[in-house]
Amino acid sequence: VQLVESGGGMVQPGGSVRLSCAASGFTFAFQTYAMGWYRQAPGKERELVAAMDNGGNSAATWYADSVKGRFTISRDNAESALYLGMNNLKTEDTAVYYCARGRPEWSDAFYNTPRAYDHWGQGTQVTVSS
Repeated sequence: VQLVESGGGMVQPGGSVRLSCAASGFTFAFQTYAMGWYRQAPGKERELVAAMDNGGNSAATWYADSVKGRFTISRDNAESALYLGMNNLKTEDTAVYYCARGRPEWSDAFYNTPRAYDHWGQGTQVTVSS
């Protein structure tokens, strides 16, 4: 199983970025897994940004309060890809962003618990600065 994030970089406050996560090693079953985006800023704990279950076209989503209305999680099951659209970025969004795969027993009751995810990407840096 491999998750590879891309799309990070430096952006000015108010700007937009779209992160991608390419999954491999379980592509035939990608659509059966919940997926999530986490982030970790220097000196802070890793925190959930957004999660999406395996509900197909009616997949449920969850967001951290700090990003609601600004970030959008989406997935393309045919391409085994996960995305995070980030708009109106703020300096406090600066962090390393990680893609994560939910465990087979993933439950929405634990969507924001890191232990609910069993594979992680290497992360991509997003820096919001003027």
